Amino acid sequence: MTQTLIRNADVVVTMDATRRELAGASVLIEDGAIAAVGSGLTAPGAEVIDAAGCVVTPGLVNTHHHLYQTLTRAVPGGQDALLFGWLKTLYPIWARYTPEDMHVSTQLGLAELALSGCTMSSDHLYLFPNGSRLDDTIHAARETGLRFHATRGAMSIGEFKGGLPPDSVVEDERAILEDSIRVVDAFHDTSPNAMTRVGLAPCSPFSVSRELMRDAALLARDKGVMLHTHLAENDEDIAYSLSQFGCRPGQYAEDLGWTGPDVWHAHCVKLDESEIQLFARSLTGVAHCPCSNCRLGSGIAPVRPMRDAGVRVGLGVDGSASNDAGDLIGEARQAMLMQRVARGADAMNAREALEIVTLGGATVLGRADVLGSLEPGKRADLAIWDLRTLPAAGSWDPVAALVLCGPHRVRHLLVEGRQVVRDGHMLTLDTEALARDTRRATERLMG
Repeated sequence: MTQTLIRNADVVVTMDATRRELAGASVLIEDGAIAAVGSGLTAPGAEVIDAAGCVVTPGLVNTHHHLYQTLTRAVPGGQDALLFGWLKTLYPIWARYTPEDMHVSTQLGLAELALSGCTMSSDHLYLFPNGSRLDDTIHAARETGLRFHATRGAMSIGEFKGGLPPDSVVEDERAILEDSIRVVDAFHDTSPNAMTRVGLAPCSPFSVSRELMRDAALLARDKGVMLHTHLAENDEDIAYSLSQFGCRPGQYAEDLGWTGPDVWHAHCVKLDESEIQLFARSLTGVAHCPCSNCRLGSGIAPVRPMRDAGVRVGLGVDGSASNDAGDLIGEARQAMLMQRVARGADAMNAREALEIVTLGGATVLGRADVLGSLEPGKRADLAIWDLRTLPAAGSWDPVAALVLCGPHRVRHLLVEGRQVVRDGHMLTLDTEALARDTRRATERLMG
C-alpha cells in the first residue's frame, strides 16, 4: 500500500455536504484514494508533504477547452473580432495543423492548467486536418498525468452548404459517426477512477446538420458516453437558430435529444428564463467560460439565475485563442466579478466561485461520485496553495484569498495521489523542451 500524508495545512477546504473548512488539518492518501481528513493524523512510513502555511482544496475542474488552440494565441485579425469573424480568421490557420501540432498544443494547454490547480480537464476537438486524430490529444494528456475527458467533435456543414467553416475542415457525417465509435471503443474508461473518458461533441448548430446532432445523441446513449456542444453563445448564435431552425437554441437542443444529466453545453450566455428552467428540470450541465465571453464580447452569462434554478454549472477556460490563457483559478475570480457587475456585489462570493470550479465541474462531467470534494473514499485529486507568497500577503481570509487575490499558481498538485506539480514545477513534462517545441510549431504556422 502506497501512503501520502499531507500534513498540518492551515485550512483544508473539503467541499463536502456541509462545506466544512478544517483548520490545522491533514489529508491521508492510500493507493490513490482519500483515506482520512482531519487533525492529528499519523501514518508511519508514509511520504509526507508539509502543508504548513497552505490551503488544500479539491483539484479544479475545467469543463470546456479547445486545447489545439494553444498555438494560436493573440493572432492578428482575430484579436478584436466577434465570434463568427474570429472563427473566419482562425479556420485557415487551424487547417494547416499536423498531428504533432495537436500533441504539443495539448500538452502546453494542460501544463498551464495544472499549474493553475486543475486536475481534470475536458477537451473539445472538432477538426482533424492532415491526418490528425483524437488519439493525438489523448496520448498527449496521458503524458501530463491529468484526468482527461476528450470529446470527439465534428463539423460537417461547410461554406458550400451555407455553414460557417471552410469546406477544407469539414467531414462526411458517416465517417464522423464511424470514427466516434472507434474512439469510444478504444479509449473510454467506465471505471470510477478513470483517467480517460470520451464524449461525443458535434461542434455547434451552425456547423453540423440536425441529423448529425440527433444521430450523435442516439450513439452516445447507446455507448453510455456524454454529449457536449456550444450553445447560445452570443446574439449571432441566437439569430442563426431563429432563422435556420425557427426556434431558440434550448428548444433545438431538447427536440434533438440534447438535454439530460449526460449533456453539458458550453457558454449558454444568452439562455432565457424558459431555457434555464428546461436545463434545471433535465439536469443539463453548463460550462461557463467568463474570460472567453469577455474576450469575444459575447456578454455575461446568467450564472446567478442558473444556480438559483438548480442548473449544474462548471467553469471552462475555453480555447486559448479566445482567452488567451489557461488560468482556471483566475477563471473563478472572473466568474465571480462578472456576476457582481451584472447583478450587484452580493451576487456571488469567493466561496461559491470556488465551489463551482471544483465540485460544480465534477458534477457537470458526471464525476461527483468520486471527485470534486475531499472526503474519505473519493479519489485523491487535490491542489495545495501556498499563502505565504506575495500575491496572498496581507489577506485575512485564506480561503477567499484564493479567488480574490491569489496565488494563481499552485505549489503542489496531486492526481490519483500522484504528484504532477511539486514546488510550482511540472514533474511529468520537460517544460523547457515543451516551450521550444511550441515556438517551432507556432513559427511554422505563422509562415
